[in-house]
Amino acid sequence: MRELELLIPTLFGLEGLCAEELRRLGLPEVKAENGRVGCKARPEDIPRVNLNLRTGERVLLVVGRYHAADFEALFEGAKALPWEDYIPREGAFPVKGHCLNSALHAVPACQSIVKKAVAARLGARYGLNTLPETGALYQIQFSIMKDTAMLMLDTSGAGLHKRGYRAQGVAAPLRETLAAAMVLLSRYRGRDPLCDPFCGSGTIPIEAALIAKNRAPGLNRSFSAQKWACVERELWLRAADEAMDKEFHGDYDIWGGDIDPKAVAIARDNAVKADVEDVVRFEVADATKFHRDAPVGRVVTNPPYGERIMEKREAEELYRSFGKAWAKFPETWKLYLLSSHTEFERTFGKKADKKRKLYNGMLKCDLFMYGVR
Repeated sequence: MRELELLIPTLFGLEGLCAEELRRLGLPEVKAENGRVGCKARPEDIPRVNLNLRTGERVLLVVGRYHAADFEALFEGAKALPWEDYIPREGAFPVKGHCLNSALHAVPACQSIVKKAVAARLGARYGLNTLPETGALYQIQFSIMKDTAMLMLDTSGAGLHKRGYRAQGVAAPLRETLAAAMVLLSRYRGRDPLCDPFCGSGTIPIEAALIAKNRAPGLNRSFSAQKWACVERELWLRAADEAMDKEFHGDYDIWGGDIDPKAVAIARDNAVKADVEDVVRFEVADATKFHRDAPVGRVVTNPPYGERIMEKREAEELYRSFGKAWAKFPETWKLYLLSSHTEFERTFGKKADKKRKLYNGMLKCDLFMYGVR
């Protein structure tokens, strides 16, 4: 396989973090755009990026891009791409995608045309009128933006936020990629205590534990491209070995508390699945009475937002009480709190030192930072 191009979609606001991760992995020509990060790669980077990336949503392999202002151009451009380099005779190749600011805007019609074009190309190469599609999954994704079509293969399968440790969650769970981003933005390196007094199913403390241990988040799951003949099995084994060799083994003070005993039980179970139960503690605890004696530390948390009117009042009361608990902490502690509530600072009782806009799915939030200069 020749030099490759990868495209990694991200939640809005995480592009810079994802780009930094790719640079640390040694990927060349990393470029962050709105909602995605691109880079050049070699075949062995497909397993490495899938296994190690904390803030990207999936790893897409770019097969080609071309101008497509009408259906004929879309068909001919797709048919001209070397699909046989990737998809074998039995490969299943469903198509999905999106269009934005383009003459072509009917997604189902574009899906159908790309599918026909790829089938025509592969059928001609393999001498078949009808392709069996009984083998491994080669999910094709297309993006048509400003009349430029980009056709890609999804190497990940399930989104990268599905680490494999969260079999069940609680209401309104935080996506793992966003939890990891919050921990990375707090500059946590495993030295000081890290606490989450609204831990829910434990996502933030578990991601903090994975970061502290430098453990690759994808080690406990599988990926679509593991079944691809064009990405040798040996490359996956080598990438996993490389990731495990880089793990740290130390003592860390990572704590999660929640008022709901059921959530705490789920968090403990998730920590076991993530292989971090030895470095993270979960307790039933009331966030409004939160206190720690350590001279330094950080709190990274995602309290309830209160999207409905009644819940909004409850959320405000919670922020007010938590603000009073936080006021008793020494200035050496740092707080990173994610909320979509527009009046958070007023109810919390203190203006944030810094704010960063992030998205929890499609919900616009702010990461309120205290004790940060």
